Amino acid sequence: MSGGVTAPRGFVAAGVHCGLKEEKPDLAIVASTTAAPAAVAGVFTRNRVQAAPVVYCRGVAAGGRARAIVANSGNANACTGDAGLADTRAMAARVAAALDFDAGHVLVASTGVIGVPLPMPTVLAGIDLAAAELGSDGGERAADAILTTDTRTKIEVEKVVLSGGQVTVGGIAKGAGMMAPDMATTLAFVTTDAKVAPAALDSALRRAVEPTFNSVTVDGDTSTNDSILVLANGAAGVEAASARDLERFTDALERLLGRLAVALIADGEGANRVVEVRVGGARTDAAARQVATTIANSPLVKTAYRTGQPNWGRVMGAIGRAGVEIVEQRIAIAVSAAEERVEVVHDGLGVTDDLAPLGRAMLADHSVLHVDLGLGSGRWTVWTCDLSEGYVRINASYIS
Repeated sequence: MSGGVTAPRGFVAAGVHCGLKEEKPDLAIVASTTAAPAAVAGVFTRNRVQAAPVVYCRGVAAGGRARAIVANSGNANACTGDAGLADTRAMAARVAAALDFDAGHVLVASTGVIGVPLPMPTVLAGIDLAAAELGSDGGERAADAILTTDTRTKIEVEKVVLSGGQVTVGGIAKGAGMMAPDMATTLAFVTTDAKVAPAALDSALRRAVEPTFNSVTVDGDTSTNDSILVLANGAAGVEAASARDLERFTDALERLLGRLAVALIADGEGANRVVEVRVGGARTDAAARQVATTIANSPLVKTAYRTGQPNWGRVMGAIGRAGVEIVEQRIAIAVSAAEERVEVVHDGLGVTDDLAPLGRAMLADHSVLHVDLGLGSGRWTVWTCDLSEGYVRINASYIS
């Protein structure tokens, strides 16, 4: 099931190189071809320094309807003042003119270097080029055009059967660094041919984003540009209106966002492995989430995973400073990879002096760190990656 955002019926996309980057694609458009505007929902960064496209898109999303998304990479259009907001509006107007849309129905997203004005002649020429190349086979090129330090595209498709028939949800995302759980953590665009009311779509997105995009972290930094945008054009002729259908649709959206989110972690800057931090036994889910996030953001834990250093004391230290209720003597820790599970801590104490199995499990491409606080039924999972020399090298040379 290829195509990502063009897999659902009634969507076209394009990705082109306009000159914001030296060689790679750097501008994308995703558009609905239906006669009526699609329902739209969005979630955005909670960073208080917000890029012009975020400020602009909040207003468009609040209207509940949109027809297209235009996105550029190579320039964040953040910290650019009133001129940056005017440039964002100009991007929307250019798409609207090219596709005969109302400019108020065009969403805009940007990613890249902060504090640099957009070269608008370059961007506007790119919009004209992308508009001319829109097609049902353009999903992969659009996914490529939104990347920054990513090494590969992130594309997913999910199909779900509702009471009126089958609908499709497709998505693309970008993100490899400057990522942390706080309402979006990246750019992601999702389309569906289901008919969903704007309020219901907003509710579905907000529920689906919490255990997925808001539960991944590469480095604890939340970007100025983070946005997830969803368009539902109803082209399948199947409505998600009943409680049961909305539940099925939301579950499908969560599955799609979950796969995209883990793909971002697997491609984290300099990452060699994915670490799934599962915390259970907390007083509440919120407490479990706080512990899992603290562990996942710990540089000491993340560097230990870089080399398979079996220093489980780093995990205990992170648990203790998470700021939630714990009883040290009830904590249990284990690490699993593939079919092997290594018990590490029981009742707050190490269970063995032979730490070689733990080190091997930590070096797996995908391992699970299990933490049981022994206090209640609260649980949460956060995905992270190891912290390597590659991360430092990339960010030491990236102007932002």
